[in-house]
Amino acid sequence: MRYHARPVDGPLAGEVTVPGDKSLSHRAVLFSAMAEGTSALTGVLDSADVRSTIEAVRALGARVETARVGGGLDIGVVGWGASGPLAPGGPVDCGNSGTTARLLMGVLAGWDVEVTLTGDESLSRRPMARVTAPLERMGAAFTMAEGDRLPVTVHGGPLAPIDYELPVASAQVKTAVLLAGTRAPGRTLVREPAPCRDHTERLLPLFGVPVGTDAVERTAWVDGPVVPRAAHYDVPGDPSSAAFLVAAALMVSGSDIVLPRVALNPTRIGFLRVLERMGADITVDLAVIDPEPVGTLRVRSGATLAATIVTPDEVPSLIDEVPVLAIVASMAEGTTRFAGVGELRVKESDRLEALAEGLRALGGRVRSGDDWLEVEGPVRLAGGAVDSRGDHRLAMAYAVAGLAATDTVSIDRFEAVDVSYPTFTEDLAALGVGGALR
Repeated sequence: MRYHARPVDGPLAGEVTVPGDKSLSHRAVLFSAMAEGTSALTGVLDSADVRSTIEAVRALGARVETARVGGGLDIGVVGWGASGPLAPGGPVDCGNSGTTARLLMGVLAGWDVEVTLTGDESLSRRPMARVTAPLERMGAAFTMAEGDRLPVTVHGGPLAPIDYELPVASAQVKTAVLLAGTRAPGRTLVREPAPCRDHTERLLPLFGVPVGTDAVERTAWVDGPVVPRAAHYDVPGDPSSAAFLVAAALMVSGSDIVLPRVALNPTRIGFLRVLERMGADITVDLAVIDPEPVGTLRVRSGATLAATIVTPDEVPSLIDEVPVLAIVASMAEGTTRFAGVGELRVKESDRLEALAEGLRALGGRVRSGDDWLEVEGPVRLAGGAVDSRGDHRLAMAYAVAGLAATDTVSIDRFEAVDVSYPTFTEDLAALGVGGALR
């Protein structure tokens, strides 16, 4: 599917509530499936990735009922609890969702089941050994395709606790190990080289699983065995989705938008800190912390933006927002450098290579290396044709670029946005973006 992003005639204005957070939606569904009893979830993201998780836990024996409410999903989940997951009738399809595949490995590792996890062509190119390595040390076994990729068969069984130091900061690996730790007798501890998303540590206690943390030592741990308990949870808006609307407002002169009820977890809003450092006018109004910080963003354009350096330590808190930050950097004075972003090469696409190629196709001044990207500005991007490579973050970043380009930006494989933000074009339209036909 091709999407035509056309330059807008006037400023963006209004209020939009972005869909539920993808990371929290995955975890809420998984933890509910693991739990004893019936959980009630509201505001769950209705996207292809989250649907993959829902179908996966159904295949493993959880009973799930869904109802679409206000653009999201209300879900009731009867978990398998202490009886454990059932062996499915065939392979479990994780679609395009790396979160589904990697977290399920941790969920299944401690149960006497054999489950084969598959995925689409894109997911089947992504590495899985970083997850299976610590789980094998705990006692699980895995059979993987050549190159340590999907399909992966999990051979679960009794586990031993582990004290594990992550080679690279990864919330998915950390979560997989902690979830496996709920089945191991004793303390399972994970050490991080840099802070990464802590949704699991915040959300598991809501489901009756105490999680210890030490911010100074960058550690998190669980004491097992422990069976999660059913819970009620209302998923807040996704900051990674909000980032595209924030960037859109900054790209279009005179814009003034409000985004209520956005999750503001410090490990997820590095992009806001970078934009504020560049001079963007963004107001953050924190409302509640239960168990995640949630609040309202107001974004006003007009300020002259200055280039900055994004350091490797910052990258885990903004890895998904690098594409749209690069678009904003094209209009900033000077050269913005993104250092330590090699992780982009193992996303839904080689996101680093694809981003550099796409920006150049639109007239951007870009340089890149194995793990870095530089964008020189200010440059008004031109129209042209780009390919999302089936990557939802690239598709939306190019759409944002088209709002302030000299001519239409045509984006191939735009249907990739359904992975995380199916209502993206509708929300842009609500802010005044017209003429972009999907």
